Amino acid sequence: MSTQNNKDTTAGRTLPAGPGRGPMAGGPLGRGPMGHGGPMAMMKGEKPRDFKGTMLKLIRYLSSYKAAIAIVMVFAVASTIASIVGPKILGKATTKLFEGVMSQIAGTGSGIDFAYIGHIVILTLTLYLLSSLFSYIQGWIMSSVSMNITYRFRREIAEKINRMPLRYFDGTNHGEVLSRITNDVDTVSQTLNQSLTQIITSVITVIGVLVMMFSISWLMTLVSLLIIPLSIGIIGLVVNQSQKYFKQQQDYLGHINGHVEEMYGGHVVMKAFNGEAKSIKTFDRINNTLYGSAWKSQFLSGLMMPVMTFIGNLGYVAVCILGGYLAIKNTITVGDIQAFIQYVRSFTQPITQLANISNVLQQTAAAAERVFQFLAEPEEEPDTATPATLEAVNGLVEFKNVHFGYSPEKIIINDFSFYANPGQKIAIVGPTGAGKTTMVKLLMRFYDVKRGAILVDGHNIKDFTRGDLRCMFGMVLQDTWLYNGTVMENIRYGRSNATDDEVIAAARAARVDHFVRTLPEGYNMVLNEETTNISQGQMQLMTIARAFLADPTILILDEATSSVDTHTEVLIQKAMETLMKGRTSFIIAHRLSTIRDADWILVMNNGDIVEQGKHEKLLAKKGFYAELYNSQFENAQMAAA
Repeated sequence: MSTQNNKDTTAGRTLPAGPGRGPMAGGPLGRGPMGHGGPMAMMKGEKPRDFKGTMLKLIRYLSSYKAAIAIVMVFAVASTIASIVGPKILGKATTKLFEGVMSQIAGTGSGIDFAYIGHIVILTLTLYLLSSLFSYIQGWIMSSVSMNITYRFRREIAEKINRMPLRYFDGTNHGEVLSRITNDVDTVSQTLNQSLTQIITSVITVIGVLVMMFSISWLMTLVSLLIIPLSIGIIGLVVNQSQKYFKQQQDYLGHINGHVEEMYGGHVVMKAFNGEAKSIKTFDRINNTLYGSAWKSQFLSGLMMPVMTFIGNLGYVAVCILGGYLAIKNTITVGDIQAFIQYVRSFTQPITQLANISNVLQQTAAAAERVFQFLAEPEEEPDTATPATLEAVNGLVEFKNVHFGYSPEKIIINDFSFYANPGQKIAIVGPTGAGKTTMVKLLMRFYDVKRGAILVDGHNIKDFTRGDLRCMFGMVLQDTWLYNGTVMENIRYGRSNATDDEVIAAARAARVDHFVRTLPEGYNMVLNEETTNISQGQMQLMTIARAFLADPTILILDEATSSVDTHTEVLIQKAMETLMKGRTSFIIAHRLSTIRDADWILVMNNGDIVEQGKHEKLLAKKGFYAELYNSQFENAQMAAA
């Protein structure tokens, strides 16, 4: 079957962030962008309608990976604990070094115990190496899990798309559907890959560091904790001020992109009507607003690090002064002060991480919610469990008391009955919006009739599987569809197991072989968006060749000669005439002069069949068909004048 659709020039252009490029990148102690809470981390995420329900669905989805996730959690905890214990042990080496130096100065000791210090250093290095190894292992396992989930999501969405009824796509923006399989899945994948383990490490780090700080000095710990309310207050103040500018920045980025795309999409028309000045004025207005919101948001977010560094330094000063005082009192050792300062540095970063992760989880839940909603959409009525099979398709098509409407309250085809004998040429005519394409969609079972039946060779089309039914049909639509591949591959799309010789024979029958051989690489030339030396008419001939190769019994043709030159129009008409020989053909006619020899003409208006019959009889009735037919000649004469 040869099926054409509009060529989607946007597919494949979304560039999802790779691993480590998202807002959650960074190590368990926040040494990456996440630890600093970058500007975008301050933005509030899109909130899901049902956060709890969506997260429960996601957890159930992850249940098949529970063993791997449990291992990841064990290694994440082990890695974090090893990194937390390190400073306390290293502090003992500092204390021993300090005591040895002081004893030498006082002349009362044996000097520095390098053996003990070396043992401590080796033990500390071992702990840090184990921490890194555990972190690597859990990262490797989690990356495998998240990529597997991404694969499953995309596979299920792709399979779901093929099971969805056409009415869903008629009422849904194609970009929205593509966003499910690209942006939303990437958001979930990045969170699973980075945020899940970071939640564990951040929580363990906060608890572990707090325990170690209290084990050194409860007084120094309380002094250190005093900076947290101050930090939270300043963060909240900056976020509240900057959030409105971040939102405005995002909004106007969309406005300016939309304006540029609109102007360059219609560049010729804009220049033809001297719209340059107006376009520049509009661009400047949007750009000025974007500039104002962008520098304010960046300035406010840029204040975060200097202010937080200043507050952190105040904490270090307080810890050093108090630690020195306690060391003089022999309450703590010098090594404990060194370890405590390391813990203070490690304590604030995971708190910031957890705040940012909560924002990312909101975005993740919103993305997962959209994915699950799509996967839960109603699907096409399943194929019959006992499909009919035909040894040979004759091409007898019958409409029997068909009723159909896109919505229950508006039936557009009422009690329509008609049959086409094998090999007949049936034309469907009418003004734009009359419902001509609806008849095609019903024949191909893109939609099911509300009442009545459509029969092929005496069998209700619902008695066939959709795949078997559509193999009986070949389609050549007005909107050509060629994909990024060679000429040979594009024609072979009509029958994937066709040989090269069969493809070339189909091209000859469609009168496209001569043109293809003039191309630089002939049948091996790759067609893509940048292919500018192929005309619309030549593309149409290739789609006709595709239909020849499919060799269907029933044809659906949408005349495609309205935007081609006279010579190409003749070629297309001849190719179509050859293609229709011996096949039952349904022709959606735009130029009524081309269907005068049709065996039967269906005249449609406002969704109803208002007239039907042969060309001469319909003209003699002087009804709606005659009015349409004569108006085309009047328009042609006026255009010529």
